Amino acid sequence: MPDVRIASPQGKWILLTTVLGSSMALLDSTVVNVALPRIGEDLDANLSALQWTVNAYMLTLAGLILLGGSLGDTYGRRKIFVIGVIWFAVASLLCGLAPNAGFLIAARALQGIGGALLTPGSLALIQASFHPDDRGRAVGLWSGFGGIGAAVGPFLGGWLVDGPGWRWVFLLNVPLALLCAPIALRHVPESGDGRKHGRFDVLGATLGALSLALVTYALIEARSGSLVVTVTAIAGVAAGIAFVYVEKRRPDPMMPLGIFASRQFTAVNLVTVCVYAALGGFFFLAVLQLQVVAGYSALAAGTALLPTTVLMLLLSARSGELGERIGPRIPLTVGPLVCAAGLLLMLRVGPDASYAADVLPGVLVFGLGLVTLVAPLTATVLGSVDASRAGLASGINNAAARAAGLIAVAALPLLAGMGEDAYRSPTAFNDAFGRAMIICAVVLVAGSALAFTTVRRLPPDCRRPECRTHGAITAPPLEGEPVKKRIA
Repeated sequence: MPDVRIASPQGKWILLTTVLGSSMALLDSTVVNVALPRIGEDLDANLSALQWTVNAYMLTLAGLILLGGSLGDTYGRRKIFVIGVIWFAVASLLCGLAPNAGFLIAARALQGIGGALLTPGSLALIQASFHPDDRGRAVGLWSGFGGIGAAVGPFLGGWLVDGPGWRWVFLLNVPLALLCAPIALRHVPESGDGRKHGRFDVLGATLGALSLALVTYALIEARSGSLVVTVTAIAGVAAGIAFVYVEKRRPDPMMPLGIFASRQFTAVNLVTVCVYAALGGFFFLAVLQLQVVAGYSALAAGTALLPTTVLMLLLSARSGELGERIGPRIPLTVGPLVCAAGLLLMLRVGPDASYAADVLPGVLVFGLGLVTLVAPLTATVLGSVDASRAGLASGINNAAARAAGLIAVAALPLLAGMGEDAYRSPTAFNDAFGRAMIICAVVLVAGSALAFTTVRRLPPDCRRPECRTHGAITAPPLEGEPVKKRIA
């Protein structure tokens, strides 16, 4: 049984290194958007290249995050976490030194691999290290400090872009890794699941990532209307079908399809896809809108969206408590509708937009919608399956959210009619941004309708989330395996 106490020096070191590691991946999921206009200008990149700058990272992260968790369980959570931190730092260095857009995109894909190794490990190390009496508080501190990092990220990213330059958004990860990895090696005890047999669903992970990559390519390059795009789209769908077939046939699949026998689990993952597709599209385009159309600096654009994260930090725990009292159906129905209203308010953001009158109302309403739904969504995912599969259910839900954001960033500019050079024309981008916000609002309304018709009250003895405070906006919080399963 783990016996580290939170008040001990070792406990404090464990919290520090896990917060540093998770913050590295979390920061890169948010601050890079702020730097996109400057990256496009310096590297002479078109809109497709900017989409790939975001999506190359999300692609490998979403495709491999379940595999990353399994590697930690088998070979040691600390070992895989440290490998992920070092991998992430080296990839970040390559991003910071990128001479052109193609090199940057390749380095971002490598970054995502590092993120897939360290992201599941940060929470797993806390759950495997601390004494059961301290585990809840440790998880709360980890998620709270991680949320503070998420809040600081856009501000820090904007300051770096306007000051030393966008390359420092990536280079900053190197000193963080140099601090994080030695602390982990010295102070974090190794842990793993002795029952794991060492076999991995590499084929399933490869097919899943390949399907996402091919579909993403087809959506981003669809403006050309070439035969290559059509063939790529068909190949992506075929790879997705092959992924399902492999997962159904393997004795030890990465994503056991039997978990979707729960109607509520399936439904809440579809709601997750709707919510995080709209969210991913919004955060990708909003910082561009603020800089390209409204004339904001990178710092002002990053800070403009900060209230969303602050609201999540302050109110997510209370939202979770409310969801436990009234059930998840109302929060998961009302939350997406409130988010949709916030996106429609963002239609007011145009040339020379006032922050107080035009930007802040939409950001606040959108943030309140996220507060309403994220904690109940996580609780519903965990409560819809057997407690022994809660960690797997959380990982699938997290991967689904990231994949939804990936597809949204690829598809939304196409659906909104953005050309390759749209972000260089304030008028063209403003028109397309308005269409994109309407599309995102419609997707959120669809998610609300799905929740209203499918989500039901959870049983009283179901698994409850350990992450009560949530500040990340790129995906729902990951939850580890139940304590009883690990220490039995």
